[in-house]
Amino acid sequence: MEQKIKQSEIDIGGNIRRIRLEKGYGQTELVRMLQLIDINMTRETLVKIERGIQHITGSQLRGIRDCLDTTYDELLK
Repeated sequence: MEQKIKQSEIDIGGNIRRIRLEKGYGQTELVRMLQLIDINMTRETLVKIERGIQHITGSQLRGIRDCLDTTYDELLK
């Protein structure tokens, strides 16, 4: 089972949402991009991650970083 990253002190979901919007991607578009690189995620999961309701896995974070062409520093600040 893959380790989940808690969003207690760092607003990872908020950072994902901000960067996604800056890049002009919708949630559905980002989810499709993730699925193309074999990251199992639904739009509902992305919504929960962005709202901080659901923890994110390492592979999901890596996939989002790659799809949004950003850095871990930006996602974790």
